[in-house]
Amino acid sequence: MTGVERANGHKPAGISPLFHPALADAPRPEPEKLDYDLDKALSAIVPLQARAPEDAFSASYLGTEREGNAVLISEDGLLLTIGYLINECDLITVGTKIGGVAEAHTIAYDYETGFGLIRTMSDLGVKPIELGHSSTVREGDTLTVGAHGGRAQALAAHVSSVREFAGYWEYLIAGAIFTEPPHPIWSGAGLIGHDGKLVGIGSLFVQDAEEENSDKQPGNMFVPVDLLKPIFETLLENGQTKHAPRPWLGIYTVETMGHLLITSVSDRGPAAKAGVEPGDVVAAVNGEEVNDLPALYREIWGSGEAGVPIDLTLLRDQKMIEVSVVTVDRALIIQRRGTH
Repeated sequence: MTGVERANGHKPAGISPLFHPALADAPRPEPEKLDYDLDKALSAIVPLQARAPEDAFSASYLGTEREGNAVLISEDGLLLTIGYLINECDLITVGTKIGGVAEAHTIAYDYETGFGLIRTMSDLGVKPIELGHSSTVREGDTLTVGAHGGRAQALAAHVSSVREFAGYWEYLIAGAIFTEPPHPIWSGAGLIGHDGKLVGIGSLFVQDAEEENSDKQPGNMFVPVDLLKPIFETLLENGQTKHAPRPWLGIYTVETMGHLLITSVSDRGPAAKAGVEPGDVVAAVNGEEVNDLPALYREIWGSGEAGVPIDLTLLRDQKMIEVSVVTVDRALIIQRRGTH
């Protein structure tokens, strides 16, 4: 796959140097003003390192060596993280309180929400944090963003917006939580609510943490934990949800100047096999005009389950063309290693 810069699980060149002054000058949580034990809450956030094989589908855009955070959420060693850190990984380790490492294995990676669940059989020496209610988070709140390392890695972050988020990789969630200033170790970081409970898991560095069409402010996007709750037990039992898989094309699309530009096409995806090319502009799906990413994804997913053909109207070389793509289940393309 070409055209997608590495951003998740690795600090992109040109971005990470910006964080040193930001981290030094960023506001810190004040424990005496909080209604919970800050150190206890932060201790549940541990370092995560993972390794994927060279031939993994995700290796070309996530790399093979990944690092970030995982959050202990139960006494039996269950940790919540962001799924791209563990996707297709055959070796996962998490840190212990005394500075050691413990092996962990994948329980589930849910593509629709982006959450990853892992489990370690080792005692990490820390207490779990309880899942809170992300629906209570409001724009203007000041919450704690924590990464592994305790108070030294904690920021008092401003919630700049709570809104729907569409990602270029065929991803759409409701209630994404955007905070600023950005945290340098955002992948899998924990967003802690006013009651000391976990309300979000760090996913992205973004340039527009505030509402769209406002001044650009860098920050982070957190996946709200309320998205996990309806599927939690099923993920634990089966490693995946029970509902029919969404149709996947394998296109990477951005909104630019009111158009939907395909910037890259997965080499192993059905869109590439059907002849979709980087540089194509999506005008319609199954005859329905689409002008933004949410509309694009809703038309695709509303067509049926994985395997359904999708008719794309594309602008290429100033001409409209029609391409039919037979979709697949993305999970069948991804190598599932060490799951459950």
